[in-house]
Amino acid sequence: MRIHAVHTLYDHRLSQSTRPFLARGGSIPRCKHCMLLPYLCICSIKQTVESQSAFLLLMYDDEILKPSNTGRLIADIIPDTHAYIWSRTEPNPTMLALLADPTWQPIVIFPAEYATAERTLMSSPIASHLNEDKRPLFILLDGTWAQAKKMFRKSPYLDAFPVLSFSPEKLSQYIMRKATKDNQLATAEVASLVLDSLGEVENAHLLTLLFSTFKENYLLGKSRQQLPEENCQQRLISAFTQRQPLKV
Repeated sequence: MRIHAVHTLYDHRLSQSTRPFLARGGSIPRCKHCMLLPYLCICSIKQTVESQSAFLLLMYDDEILKPSNTGRLIADIIPDTHAYIWSRTEPNPTMLALLADPTWQPIVIFPAEYATAERTLMSSPIASHLNEDKRPLFILLDGTWAQAKKMFRKSPYLDAFPVLSFSPEKLSQYIMRKATKDNQLATAEVASLVLDSLGEVENAHLLTLLFSTFKENYLLGKSRQQLPEENCQQRLISAFTQRQPLKV
């Protein structure tokens, strides 16, 4: 079992809690790494991939403690994933050092309507916006939609970075491919869309499968049901098995 940045941040945030976390589903015994019920745990399945990109999850306080959070799925797949609790007035010094590191090209992922025109980058093609001498560091604001907007407005340390937005057409195509009626994507789905637009199609597919598996197992756990004969978990195992070479 690989311990990554989200696991470490979870333990740190939990140690700071002065009372039990009372979010829906928070009291149910779960695997502390995948947040699923033990009989639906997927930790032994997950594998990392090689990627030219990295992600920085800026998480709104208790978001890291929510069993339903999907940001951890990104860290399960992408080795270079960083995670920090958001603060308007006291941003994490390690995070600020990462953002200032010249080897990275930080890019905030957020809708264009909330950014100034000069900051906004369109999603196609992403490669045209990247500096060949730097690795892209995609910043995802992880929380409810209201919290994400607050983080975007009140994080002056992000103001100097470009904002990558996806066109309504691109989002619609992605949503149709997902066959969902919800027009707001989960954090892991946004990361999958970033990877797909970057040309890392297989990585995007694996992250999408991991998200689907997590969602299916999470819902099965709520009603204490067993895995059906045909399930997302089987497709995820098959997808990982077909990769050459596999990375654990």
